Amino acid sequence: MKNLILFVTSILTLISTSTFAQEESSLSVGGAVRYNVLLTDYEDNTIDNNDGQFTWDTWRINVNANKKGVKLNFEYRFYPTFNTHFVKQGWLGYDFNEKNNIQIGVTQVPFGNLQYNSHNWWFQGPYYVGLEDDHDMGLKYTYTGKDWDFMGAYFFQPEPAGPAGGSGSFGFGGSGRYSYDIVPTGNQSNYERNQLNARATRTFNIENGSLEVGASAEVGQIWNQALDETTSRYALAAHTDINYGNWNFKGQFINYGMDAQNDLGQSVNFVNMGAYGTPYPVATEMNLYSAGLSYSYDVDWGPISNLNFYNDYTFFQKNIDGYNNAHQHVLGFLMTAGNVYTYFDIARGSNQPWITQNFGTGLAQGVNDARWNTRFNINIGYYF
Repeated sequence: MKNLILFVTSILTLISTSTFAQEESSLSVGGAVRYNVLLTDYEDNTIDNNDGQFTWDTWRINVNANKKGVKLNFEYRFYPTFNTHFVKQGWLGYDFNEKNNIQIGVTQVPFGNLQYNSHNWWFQGPYYVGLEDDHDMGLKYTYTGKDWDFMGAYFFQPEPAGPAGGSGSFGFGGSGRYSYDIVPTGNQSNYERNQLNARATRTFNIENGSLEVGASAEVGQIWNQALDETTSRYALAAHTDINYGNWNFKGQFINYGMDAQNDLGQSVNFVNMGAYGTPYPVATEMNLYSAGLSYSYDVDWGPISNLNFYNDYTFFQKNIDGYNNAHQHVLGFLMTAGNVYTYFDIARGSNQPWITQNFGTGLAQGVNDARWNTRFNINIGYYF
């Protein structure tokens, strides 16, 4: 910890003494209000009026500030449906020059396709195991070159959790959070600690578009509080992001593994991960294959200016004997009308923990020959 404090202090000293030209001071406040309309067809194999809902998804506050080159990016979210609220991101940043940047605080983990590996409201499968749009507490460095981009980061712990998920409320162990992390529950008093990330991408200009290819690596610890012992975890990814005219393709392969144990010191085949509220078990070894294709089409229909059609799929291949694989498939489109962005999604899943009447099941052992469940979801959001 002492070395970490000295490192952060030295970075702050560099920020205060840098001679890079400063931007003028600025402050902007924004946010969003979002609603969900949904209809489900789950394991009970019936569709009736009780399956339909109109819910308040979220509202959020965003603050962006810049004074003497030091930036602030802060977002706080409220989820009435889940009875929780939490920080999504909150970092201080500084551009040393046009190519080099640093962020300190709750910032996005540099792993896989960024900012998202998906086109739809549901994200792709890696989100549900903590490997898409993850945010943690630490320090991140970014180099942006002409063709090459590099990112490196150290995260001491996950982002702070809000008031859901038990005794971890407003600490780092609760499950009321934006992105999935290992959380302590049952006989597994496990936390994520001391995570290192590295990401590199190369961009090629092609006729009528661009091709980005890259690789990411993540290593970290799992700290068992009851035993006061740490074990290891890792994740590796190869990814591509292709733009060609109005088309976009995102492809990604992930392999991860965790050496986890319960409070008795016994090795386990699953860990408990949480976000928003109730945690669920996730297999400790898995391959994830995801692919998504979208087509953007401009229109002039009153306030409607764009339709973005997409087809996103993830295959969860569990590398544990007796564990059953999972699938997620989302077909839909995003409609842009001024500040209103509306997702129309047909989300289907087999052993997917959210697309089921048995929430949280599917990503550990799962069910053999699991039923494909369906949720039709409309997410209406006004962003300001």
